[in-house]
Amino acid sequence: MKFLVLYPYPRSVDSYSMQGHYLVKGLKELGHEVVSCDRFNNLEKQNVYETFRPDLVIGLGTWSNIPDLVQHPEKHNLKAIPWLNANGWIANYHEELSSLPLLVATSNWVKSTYKRDGVKDENIQVCPVGFDPEVFHPTEDEYKRIKLRESLGIKEDELMILTAGGDVTSKGAQEMFQALAKIDKQFPKWKYVLKTLQAFSSYNHGKEEKGLMEKLGLDKDKIIYLRDDLFPDKMAELMQACDIYAAPSRLEGFGMIQVEAMACGKPVISINVGGPRDTIIHSKTGFLADVAYEIKLDKEWAYPNMGFKEKIQIEFPIPKTFAYRANTDQLADFTLKLMTDNELRKSMGQAAATHALESFHYKTVAKKMIDLIQEHVLNN
Repeated sequence: MKFLVLYPYPRSVDSYSMQGHYLVKGLKELGHEVVSCDRFNNLEKQNVYETFRPDLVIGLGTWSNIPDLVQHPEKHNLKAIPWLNANGWIANYHEELSSLPLLVATSNWVKSTYKRDGVKDENIQVCPVGFDPEVFHPTEDEYKRIKLRESLGIKEDELMILTAGGDVTSKGAQEMFQALAKIDKQFPKWKYVLKTLQAFSSYNHGKEEKGLMEKLGLDKDKIIYLRDDLFPDKMAELMQACDIYAAPSRLEGFGMIQVEAMACGKPVISINVGGPRDTIIHSKTGFLADVAYEIKLDKEWAYPNMGFKEKIQIEFPIPKTFAYRANTDQLADFTLKLMTDNELRKSMGQAAATHALESFHYKTVAKKMIDLIQEHVLNN
């Protein structure tokens, strides 16, 4: 088959960009013809429609991208399959989403969010995000791993915990600060590495993080920030260097980095809601902390870039959950358990690497996507 895949292209460190890159790689290796195109470049898309003549268009994004991912291809008589995250809530395009023969969600939680917000769920199927095992795998170069840790100021007898994201508060770093403060006296030999991007959210949350560190009495020298953009090969090296990957995210539609950390042979500490519930096997490949409480809103703003004529406030008859907070007592218990049991870290890491390879290899994901299209689009 001939596919046009719409995502942030050319490839960048953006998570949607990597998601699209791996899908394209998998589809090609399965023998399909594929062209990549930036989802917002309508002139380029139209040129591909006319010259390549794809059988189907697969578009990556959220519900707010429906004009670019679905409506534009349909105007040119092409079938469009969106592969979507939820981005908190679904404020618009309910009719368009409900009428599609197939809407692909990145997790069961994303599917439930679309259903919660009024999209018919009969056409919603789940396909996870893939990773490249040639990049993300258990380390084979112990010397490089040691040198990277040394460059970060991590001593031989210290354990390295890692959290990565555009900003790390959204990935649960503040909850991890609270957990680490609870166990610091029992196991003081740790360093916490926080990989962020140069973004407003990172800067804004950074002020909160600094204040929380001071409030909890955490040693700032034990918390290390990295703010450089890292392509997958360098991210893999950073993951391979850590002992524990921690991301009890406040809102996680899938959790691509958590899968990549498992692929690198690291036990992952996360939260038992959202995408992590689909990817992490509790007590086998990592730990899932319970939700301590939810952040609910009874109204929210919607904007023109969401398909509205002007900025409006939408009220909810039933408050909607927009974020979660992990149980910090459980996070502390899980972290201490992994810190103090070398064999548990090793066995969980091995199980995590096996699980990631078997379930989230980019070629496995591409095959899953083809199967969904075959069943729900081509056979109907």
